[in-house]
Amino acid sequence: MADTATAQGFEPPALGEPYLLTPGPLTTAYSVKQAMLKDWGSWDGDFRAMTADMRRRLLALTGDRKSEYDCVPLQGSGSYCVEAMLGSFVPKDGKVLVLANGAYGLRAAQTMKYLGRAHTLIDKGDYLPPRGDEVGAALDADPAITHVLAIHCETSSGILNPVPEIAEVVKAKGRKLLVDSMSAFGAVPLDVNDIGYEAMVSSANKCIEGVPGFGFVIAKKSALEAAKGNSHSLSLDVHAQWAAMEKTGQWRFTPPTHVVAAFLEALKMHEAEGGVAGRGARYTRNRDVMVAGMRELGFETLLSDRWLSPIIVTFFCPAHEKFVFNRFYELMKDKGFIIYPGKLTVVDSFRVGCIGRMDEHVMRRVVEAAKQSLDEMGVDTAAPPATAIAERAKLAA
Repeated sequence: MADTATAQGFEPPALGEPYLLTPGPLTTAYSVKQAMLKDWGSWDGDFRAMTADMRRRLLALTGDRKSEYDCVPLQGSGSYCVEAMLGSFVPKDGKVLVLANGAYGLRAAQTMKYLGRAHTLIDKGDYLPPRGDEVGAALDADPAITHVLAIHCETSSGILNPVPEIAEVVKAKGRKLLVDSMSAFGAVPLDVNDIGYEAMVSSANKCIEGVPGFGFVIAKKSALEAAKGNSHSLSLDVHAQWAAMEKTGQWRFTPPTHVVAAFLEALKMHEAEGGVAGRGARYTRNRDVMVAGMRELGFETLLSDRWLSPIIVTFFCPAHEKFVFNRFYELMKDKGFIIYPGKLTVVDSFRVGCIGRMDEHVMRRVVEAAKQSLDEMGVDTAAPPATAIAERAKLAA
């Protein structure tokens, strides 16, 4: 019998491979994997042309019609790129307002400490996003703040933060916006005509559905020019990387050639699906089908529907005495699905990603696997502890 994903045009993972229900790395298409079967010379003209094509395709996703922005790929993980952005675009005498409501905002604040640069923090905990009025008040109270860092999608909880609202306030107050769109770019709109960010970062292995190995900065050309001499790091100097690419078409240091080839294939598939709108629509449907099914089993989401992202959803662990997350994880894996542990400090939770090469038919199978796993554990209800619900109500009030 044909796999339901295959019947809908989504091939299943290779034989024996589970679906990765994570915020990346994620399940990729066969053609993306196959693109890595050829070796490329990092200095060769063909690879330079690939890099230029990739940069053009990424810029096309921003809506930049005035050629005010440019794209700078950087080797390394997403956190490398966040550090590169902060170290390159924030002057040594600048100050950053970090907006945190989970692990990645807090990691950005930790990065600022390592950089030894001034920063302040709005920490909303796990349940709520930072809002425009709070940001405005903080900027009014501290004229020294030059930049605001917002996390587009905080994947430790699954919150989709109101970046347009934040951007409007930052612009009105005459400050500069930096965006960590690591897990949202490519599926959630981030049009420069609506959100005039100074710079933003994302990664190859997220919503574009490539494989890990590099990230990229998209920034105003004026900001790239002004970034000269700011960086604390040779390797993470965005201006130096940009200047080298503009002059030679090459990466300064050994590029992840196979990863770039895979990413180009992923970008072509992204375009064929309908770009940001098409990719976002599939992920949203994945989320809606999965959340509805999990709620029917008794699971409850950490967040209200208003803040649920189409990227990843956090669920409370059931209160049932026989529920053990590690056992649940292994049972789900045995059925072909790798879920993600929780990253909250207050309550026990787990996460289910909605992104990657899968559709709503796969998500229905995820729900069925969860039901079977609960049955095998002897868990007859997935309802969370009353204390978790009370904590959510208290913190969300």
